[in-house]
This record gives sequence, structure tokens and C-alpha cells, in this order.
Amino acid sequence: MPLTFLTGGARSGKSARAVLMAEASGHDVTFVATAQARDTEMADRIRLHRAERPADWVTIEAPLDLEPAIAGLGAESAGIIDCLSLWVSNLLERGDSAQQIEAAAERAATACAGSGAEWIVVSNEVGMGLVPMHPLGRDYRDRLGRVNATFSRHAALAQLVVAGRALTLGDHNLDLTTMEDR
Repeated sequence: MPLTFLTGGARSGKSARAVLMAEASGHDVTFVATAQARDTEMADRIRLHRAERPADWVTIEAPLDLEPAIAGLGAESAGIIDCLSLWVSNLLERGDSAQQIEAAAERAATACAGSGAEWIVVSNEVGMGLVPMHPLGRDYRDRLGRVNATFSRHAALAQLVVAGRALTLGDHNLDLTTMEDR
């Protein structure tokens, strides 16, 4: 399965599921990390995440540019991108426009889906809660929602992970390109 997309809330079990899926693939695994250790708390989170995955996996730090990491994986490999939520945050902080972020997501999702490797991509679902009070929060939610929809559209399998359980999302082949953006 070339591209699997896992989304859900914070601490829902998305990353743990991605690790189990990659281990089950039987392939060499590359972990593409988008987090940046800018403070002690984030450095601790990164350290704990690393401890949860096998030590023999290759890790590529890609906080801004996913495409080289995707292109670097050969056939008969598995890759995890964890996570799009931080990636979008990094791009937003850098000053990328909505159009630049959506174009980068389209390129990355297309590359994953067309790769000979199996890709598992993790992202937070941020559109199910309250509308953020601050314009920056609303902008982030909207950008990440569009990025998630892009990856889901390219995925052979898309799942919503809640409390460690996965719900497979349907309507994979439904063309929503003509619907108004909501």
C-alpha cells in the first residue's frame, strides 16, 4: 500500500499505530521527523518519540522540505512522516502563503503515492473542535485541514485514530474538487 494517512487528535495513538504498521511491513524503515527542538519541553517530546521506535530505523530531520526525504526512499522500503501538523506550523512560521503550503502538500502527497516505498503519514485532526479565537489559530486550522485533505485524497488508506482505535475513512474515490471550500 503506497500511502496510508493517519489522522486524529493529540495523543490518540496515531504515531504508535504508524510505528506498528511500519514494523509489520517487513521493510527497512525511515522515519521523517518534522519537529524542531526549540525548547526543553519539545526536546523531551522528541527524545520520548525516538525511544518509542526501533533503534535501527533511519531518522531524517525534515522540518520544512519533505520532498528530498520522500525521493530518497527506494522501493521495498517503508517511511513514516510524523507529523504534518508540525510541518504546517513550521511553514506558517517561515511565512509561506496558503498557496505555497497547499502546493508543497500536493507535491509531497503525490510523491508519496507514486513512490515504490510504503508511506505512512501522520497528522492531527484540528477541525473538530471549537473555532479558534485568534486569527492565527483559525489560519493554521484551515491550512492544516487543506493539507490533511490533500494527503487523504492521495492515500490508498485513510484512517481516523481515536483512543488507540482506527476507523477507516470511506469515499476515497469521490471527487470533491467541485464542492465549495467550506
